[in-house]
Amino acid sequence: MPSINVQLFDGRPVEIKRELAQALTKEACRVLGCTPDAVDIVFTDVKRENWATAGVLWSDK
Repeated sequence: MPSINVQLFDGRPVEIKRELAQALTKEACRVLGCTPDAVDIVFTDVKRENWATAGVLWSDK
């Protein structure tokens, strides 16, 4: 069973997560040859102050 972990900045609406979950599930099934009920997706909301790129917090950008 594929398990997909997605980290996003905090604040994305549930509609966006729903759409992404559907798209990821569809593609995972296409590529892996599995059924949708075998795909798990976990969304983790991350505050910008807890994410850095190139040594700079996103909250500081």
